Amino acid sequence: MMQTMHEILPKISPDTKVGLRIYGHRMGFTPVEACRASSLVSPIQTNNAANIEYSLSKHKPRGMTPITFSLKQAIKYDFMGFTGKKHIILLTDGGENCDESPCTFVMNLIKIRRDVQIDVIAFNIKDSDDLEQLQCTALVTSGKFYNAQTSAQLLNGFNNNF
Repeated sequence: MMQTMHEILPKISPDTKVGLRIYGHRMGFTPVEACRASSLVSPIQTNNAANIEYSLSKHKPRGMTPITFSLKQAIKYDFMGFTGKKHIILLTDGGENCDESPCTFVMNLIKIRRDVQIDVIAFNIKDSDDLEQLQCTALVTSGKFYNAQTSAQLLNGFNNNF
């Protein structure tokens, strides 16, 4: 996945405001702590590709997959001060496993906010329930859904977003 990001990041226009939030990077002593493992490691700004690549190189996935918590954090905090349409590209190699539903969250979100679009790239996920939740997350927000099984498909999913 790092090689794919290494290929994609230089293609992002320096004028595009982009940031990086990671999740599932800490175990925690309890499942509750692990389900709160979500951090904005590169705040949204222009000319940010090098910072994002550096941040990615410092973290490894482990632990839980708090997708819904991470979406909530991104929408509530990361976008603070930004106006207009907001776009999240959610890349995940697993489904939500913290007793929340990203699909239910976005169904409630669009009742009060229409400025957030979520594209989802599911990488190497086989579980049909997980895929349905992720597909719903994208479609409800008028986003795109990609089910990538290979690095080439993963690259294609990103190339269609930048």
